[in-house]
Amino acid sequence: MGALRRAWLCRLALEPGSRQITFSPIQIRTCILLAGSVAALAAGPLRAAVPAEVTAESAKANAFFDRVFDAAVARSPMFMAQLGIKKDTDKWDDISAARALEDFVITVQDLAELKRSFNFELLDDQTKVSYRMFVNDAERSIEGWKWRYYNYPLNQISGLHSEAPAFLINYHPIASVPDAQAYITRLRGMGLLFDQLIEGMKIGETKNIIPPRFVFPLVADSVKEVISGQPFDQSAKRSALWEDFEGKVGALKDADAATKQQLLADARAALTGVVQPAYGKIIAIMEAQQKIATDDDGAWKFAEGLDFYAFALRGSTTTRMTADEIHQLGLREVARIHHDMEAIMKQVGFKGDLPAFFKFIKEDPQFYYPTTPEGKAAYMKRATQIIDDMRVRLDEFFITKPKAPLVIRPVEPFREQGAAGAFYEQPAPDGSRPGVYYVNTIDMRGVPIFEMETLAHHEAIPGHHMQIAIAQELTGIPKFRKFSGNTAYGEGWALYTEYFPKEFGFYQDPYQDFGRLTDELLRAVRLVVDTGLHAKKWTRAQVMEYFRKNTPNSERDIFTETNRYIVWPGQATAYKIGMLKILELRELAKKELGPKFSLREYHDLVLRDGAVPMDLLEENVRAWITRKQG
Repeated sequence: MGALRRAWLCRLALEPGSRQITFSPIQIRTCILLAGSVAALAAGPLRAAVPAEVTAESAKANAFFDRVFDAAVARSPMFMAQLGIKKDTDKWDDISAARALEDFVITVQDLAELKRSFNFELLDDQTKVSYRMFVNDAERSIEGWKWRYYNYPLNQISGLHSEAPAFLINYHPIASVPDAQAYITRLRGMGLLFDQLIEGMKIGETKNIIPPRFVFPLVADSVKEVISGQPFDQSAKRSALWEDFEGKVGALKDADAATKQQLLADARAALTGVVQPAYGKIIAIMEAQQKIATDDDGAWKFAEGLDFYAFALRGSTTTRMTADEIHQLGLREVARIHHDMEAIMKQVGFKGDLPAFFKFIKEDPQFYYPTTPEGKAAYMKRATQIIDDMRVRLDEFFITKPKAPLVIRPVEPFREQGAAGAFYEQPAPDGSRPGVYYVNTIDMRGVPIFEMETLAHHEAIPGHHMQIAIAQELTGIPKFRKFSGNTAYGEGWALYTEYFPKEFGFYQDPYQDFGRLTDELLRAVRLVVDTGLHAKKWTRAQVMEYFRKNTPNSERDIFTETNRYIVWPGQATAYKIGMLKILELRELAKKELGPKFSLREYHDLVLRDGAVPMDLLEENVRAWITRKQG
């Protein structure tokens, strides 16, 4: 559990994130705690009569779980903000090596206390699940200590250079003067925060863990975007941070004009006096490391790199599959999906082979909105309609539905350059912040029209928003289970939700169905190229060429995706492996149960216990089948 307090140091080693997709940049730092979580083994009701000693032992254990979780959250002001807790709102997380060691010791102590203090056999079924989850999380965190520097703290996808301003904009509301003063204090604190970040990068450098050469100019572009505009220069445009603070302060109702002017003056001084120099230090270390960087892209280049990659694969997939097994699975899936695509090609009457069809899809302007304000607005309007069309049919497929609202927004300019085409950020548990489906509109060719339906299903409803919001709203389980996650489960579910609507009349337009297959193909290709990069010494150029030959993805998409796999080893393999397992278990249940099978019940089974690693999901489903048969 202590890993939640300091997940930053092991971000890429354990759960490097996903499309940013399933999780926000702040969530990425919590993924050590979340990786490898164990699913509920018992999906049915508890026995009517529970011995008093079981009730008492279970209550004690659950109190322990919540106490440890609360202590972990209290050590992370940024995670508190994500959860909507208004405490330490003027602080950043401590990301120093000393704090990391403290957290590691706490993890070891918490695990020892759990094993020493509780009798597993006297716990009820749900608490046994929680016990196993806790042990699994802690043991993986302890194992991950060895790999804590095996990441790139600054890269084109994530890093505090973009996360810190995104955090202030998205997670620091200003509803009062003290809120504004806390924001200013956080601006002043970015100097120390970035110093700690740089210290970690220097330690990594001593271990020859330096990003590949291509990363540096991309990070530089992101940094320049953050500190461009007022008050950092004399241009007409306002920087993202200044625009955010000025807008939030301007909307204050409890402050007079003089107070607001003083707040603005203090923020301006913090931005130019602390934030800008802090970013200058980021630029300096990136320039220094760029001089000694190489073009070697895979994790194999690290000392014990293949062992690290095996560790990363276990965390991402929650399986024991080897890199070679995953690679071969990817090749088989690519071939199968190509076959299905050829059927659609014939359906629409296209004359030519699949590569020619890919070229047609990539180049014909009918499949893209223009990269203009009007084109971007049209995309957002149509995406909203797709979500609404699914929303009205949810009762056909689900028993439990989320209470949290969902909104769709464009990615902010300061982080759109390196961001994926779309991603999801979870709602605040207290309802103060909705779930957000972000679309990157920097280049509309990166979000083609034929992928709109499948993308909305994945990121919004019934994908990430359904799964994550429902998990947060669960009752009767410890807090850490509500916020746990693993990429195979979260992204596997989202990819599964791209597929199953086809069985119920969605994707009527064959080009939208082709878009669905295009996205599934991307996930199959990821199995091939991620393992190619990190275990088989593929180059960045080899990956891009494999993309060009086997997918209709745009050059920008190929560029972004390839770069992403390089800096997040293993993460991209989780999607397809999780999806295949969820679908495989559904088909097993349909075969075994026949007319007793209910899709709504199956979906409820998958969703109602929070994040589920693949091996335990299978146990859960098989137990459900047995009960239904009895």
